[in-house]
Amino acid sequence: MDSGQLILAEYEQVKQEQRARIGFRDNLIYATLGVMAAVIGSTLPRGGHLEMLLLLPPLSVILGWTYLVNDEKISAVGRYVRDELAPRLEQLTSERLTPERLTPERLEVFGWESAHRRDAHRRSRKRIQLAVDLLTFCVAPLAALAVHLLLGPRHWPLLLISAAETAMLAGLAAQTVRYADLGR
Repeated sequence: MDSGQLILAEYEQVKQEQRARIGFRDNLIYATLGVMAAVIGSTLPRGGHLEMLLLLPPLSVILGWTYLVNDEKISAVGRYVRDELAPRLEQLTSERLTPERLTPERLEVFGWESAHRRDAHRRSRKRIQLAVDLLTFCVAPLAALAVHLLLGPRHWPLLLISAAETAMLAGLAAQTVRYADLGR
């Protein structure tokens, strides 16, 4: 197996990992919505047991953090392909081409890894995705905390738990914004 074939084999492996992570990440949205429905659905019929809403923030943080980690790894695979594998394969390809057959179009390998980042609407899509991620993993559980604080019992252990959960949600929100990849 020559160097080019090894690079292509590595490319296939990292893309396979990326595809698996994309599927897992996207399913975390559905899992979070299911958890929200389960917590809210079990709280409403019990009338007066609003402290059950305090289950939503830690579950959302766990699912949101897992989503964020997978999303970052998906982006890391793209960066690795663009910054490591593509240049190595381009160098191997250029060494095999004669100068008259050497053109920039001919050298660009794994072009999709860069092309989709140049899309004119990428920034707006990334901002909308950031808003959706914050809404799903941070704002909705924060709303559950607010409902509990406004309508639920005000026992000091529950207030302490609410404060800790608010801090966890703020931390997740900060990390979500940090890793949003809003640049081109």
